[in-house]
Amino acid sequence: MPGAGYAEAKLRRSAVAFGSNIGDSLTILEAAIETLAQTPGILLEARSNWYQTKAVGPPQPDYLNGCVTLQVEITAQQLLEILLGIEQKFGRVRQERWGPRILDLDLLLYDDFIIDTPNLQIPHPRMRDRAFVLVPLAEIASDWIEPVSGCVIKELLIDVDCSGVHLLMGN
Repeated sequence: MPGAGYAEAKLRRSAVAFGSNIGDSLTILEAAIETLAQTPGILLEARSNWYQTKAVGPPQPDYLNGCVTLQVEITAQQLLEILLGIEQKFGRVRQERWGPRILDLDLLLYDDFIIDTPNLQIPHPRMRDRAFVLVPLAEIASDWIEPVSGCVIKELLIDVDCSGVHLLMGN
C-alpha cells in the first residue's frame, strides 16, 4: 500500500495508429511496436493486422497501416512525446503535410478523454473519417466508444469508404 502522499498510478487505455510508406515498412512498423512495448509505463494490450492502404495527399506509394491498444501509466501528453521520440528514432522528418513517411504514429484515443490543446487533440480529429484508421482499430477495439460522437468504433466504419483498405496477406 502506498504511503501518505503517494497516489497509485492509474492505468489508462489508449489507442495508437501506425503507418509507413517509405523503406521496409513492415520491418519498421514491427520494430516501432516493439520499441513502444518496451517503454516503461506502457503495456501492449492488443495489435491489429497490417493493412495496405491508398495514400491520402500528394502522389506517393501505398501505406501499411495498423493499430495497437495500450494500457499506460502515463499522461496523454507524455505518451505523445514518447510517440514523437519513436518517430524521430526511426528517421521521421516532418516536411510536407500528408507526404510520404518512414513512420507515422498517431495517438487516437486516451480512455474517454476529450483533450484539445495546441499540440494534442484527443480523440484524433480526423480518425472518424479515415478507413485506414478505423478498419484496424475496429479489429481490436470495435466496442470502444469514441467520446465526441458517442459511437462505438464499429459504428463509425459504416460511414466511411473502406474500399482502399486491404488486409496484408501473411500477417
